[in-house]
Amino acid sequence: MLQRLTSPTLLEFAFQQIAALFRAHAEWLYVANDGTSQSLRRDELDVAIVHNRLVLSCWTEKGNRLWRVLAWNWNRQALELETSRRMGARRELIQLIPRTTAKHVAATIRAARQLRCERLAQLAATLEPQTTIERLALSRGTRPGQPGRHAQILLRRKRERIAVTGPVVASQPGVVDSFLSSVLLWFRRTSDRIKPPYVEQLWLIVSPELLMPLIYRLSLLRSSLRKTIRVFTVDDELALLAEEHCPDKQELWKKKLARFPPVAAATPSELSVMIIAEAPHAIDVVQARHGETLRYFGLPFARVRSLLGRQKVWFGIDRAHRRLLDESTWNEWQNLLRDLREHRSASALDHRHAFYRAAPEAWLESLLRRDITHLDPGLIIAPLHAQFRTARGAKLGIRPIDLLALRQDGRLVVIELKVSEDREHVLQGADYWRRVEAHRRRGHIAKAKLFGSRPIRDEPPLVYLVAPTLRVHPSFQTLAHCISPDIEIYRFDINEDWRGGVRVMRRQKT
Repeated sequence: MLQRLTSPTLLEFAFQQIAALFRAHAEWLYVANDGTSQSLRRDELDVAIVHNRLVLSCWTEKGNRLWRVLAWNWNRQALELETSRRMGARRELIQLIPRTTAKHVAATIRAARQLRCERLAQLAATLEPQTTIERLALSRGTRPGQPGRHAQILLRRKRERIAVTGPVVASQPGVVDSFLSSVLLWFRRTSDRIKPPYVEQLWLIVSPELLMPLIYRLSLLRSSLRKTIRVFTVDDELALLAEEHCPDKQELWKKKLARFPPVAAATPSELSVMIIAEAPHAIDVVQARHGETLRYFGLPFARVRSLLGRQKVWFGIDRAHRRLLDESTWNEWQNLLRDLREHRSASALDHRHAFYRAAPEAWLESLLRRDITHLDPGLIIAPLHAQFRTARGAKLGIRPIDLLALRQDGRLVVIELKVSEDREHVLQGADYWRRVEAHRRRGHIAKAKLFGSRPIRDEPPLVYLVAPTLRVHPSFQTLAHCISPDIEIYRFDINEDWRGGVRVMRRQKT
């Protein structure tokens, strides 16, 4: 509730309190009466008593402004000021909100995560008798000075050590590859550096939401590594641990799976054919749920939809600002095509332009979709399935496969593309292998005629992991050695200037 300044005593008290607040906070967010806001430093704000009036001076985008303060209130989150200007002709309600520095926020987050890390260590130590906590820390953050997202705990027993880890933040199924990659690298690094007694076990403590996608991936690891791992779930209050069963691959194949619907041959609409004719070397069409999406080297720029029985085109890179293609927007349409030709090209001069930098993996995918034999001459050119989904929904962190192909000998091939260093590359490819193999074993892929009448060999699929030579993550080989040897993974290093044409520089079986 605003306190009105109706006496000299109240005036002096308000002055002292507001001045102290300005001294206590280095940055403020100024919110005007009309909702506009701007950031201010402490030295851009001042309060003073002038002729028995409390005056606030503030530097705004329109220059320095002076207000007479009529009433004020500090609710520990914002300073509210009722002010007047121009001899009382104009009244405004101003809010000044103190802003916490990034350093203070990082310190607060680190303290909260460290507390959770300590609690996980205490819970883990109670599971085995005569176990003590030897070391605990947070993993490295994504940037220097930032707190990590995982606990790294080392327990000590008489003749062995136990590595314990788990997320210290809320984690969705989609982060499981990042989490497990980080865990495996930390476990390998710790095991190699430590002196006897050696690290004999790896315990993973996760939330129930992360459990299923995690145990699916653990089933793909080498048997020697998988035997050292135990998985526990913990409740939100960090009060109870429960050990979970981790099935092997043979148990996973027994789970029921929904069949694929038959894949009908897609025929582009007349409008799509006309648009593709503008740049047939660059534009392709992708069937969407309610029509067609047209892409320029993988970048969506137009949609063809049926409206009241008539096909219409909406265009634009930004989904929120798409325009209907008609006579009034024809010039904008031509400008968009001209910009795409100029900037989304291997010969573009400005490599910082948004069109050149956007969706690079989709660009690489579009090049391989036109001729997959540039990657492997043994692959059939068509049909080739891009962004292929083996299931609907994302409850288990399910993402579409970049490319699903077939070799001339009938062997399925899962292709995962990266154009920048990505630690998750190996585990993503292995998980895609698991999902495709599960459907292949049940005959779903053959029955759905994904590759027409071509026979599917009764062998597990191959995995091709593709990345430019200098963009392969340094931990690629280490993580690849963690995967079960019955999963055939091939590493493809392609040329750095792949936008001008894909060339395989090196092919290696991991």
